[in-house]
Amino acid sequence: MTKYSNFEKIPQDQYFTPLKAVEPLAKFLPPNATFYEPCAGDGRLVQHVENLGMGITCAGYSDLDPVSARQTADDHFNGAAKTDVNQLDALALTREDLNGAQMIITNPPWTRTKASGYILHKMIEHFSNLAPTWLLFDASWANTSQAVPYMNRCTDIAAIGRVKWFPNTNQSGKKDACWYRFTHPDLRTRPAPLFHGRGMGMSG
Repeated sequence: MTKYSNFEKIPQDQYFTPLKAVEPLAKFLPPNATFYEPCAGDGRLVQHVENLGMGITCAGYSDLDPVSARQTADDHFNGAAKTDVNQLDALALTREDLNGAQMIITNPPWTRTKASGYILHKMIEHFSNLAPTWLLFDASWANTSQAVPYMNRCTDIAAIGRVKWFPNTNQSGKKDACWYRFTHPDLRTRPAPLFHGRGMGMSG
């Protein structure tokens, strides 16, 4: 999840998700649902979603390189980091790993270069083959030719604006971000994704 700032890039795009990036997603999630988090880092996105007050619970979470609580204390996170994040390559995730979760919610690596193996695009395809998936990444992606092969999986795009990714600074990211919802192409109910501007909710 390259965040387009002047800060030195963090290895493996491991930028932790602040609460303000998760709050706009609440209006799109069904109450009392279950989800899986495959790029959990230190687990803070899990806690943010569970604390939305909607009865949503996490059925499981994992990361290729889980991060301990001592490495992640900052002013974005008002709770203890989870120390039990399972180690698992997100691209090796199976339906059995989902533990019955109804959807996937995560802030994946934003990297989509040839050198990276187009990791973001591989995750879009893999996750949406397993369950309906909400992914947080840059808004500009939807306007690139790279997005074309995956738009038949995209059902909704929810704009959230710019996000402050780094602790102890007033600097926000230089690019707007969106939550994108993907599903298997056979499960689509409309021909094109719905775009939801900031402050807008799901419209059917």
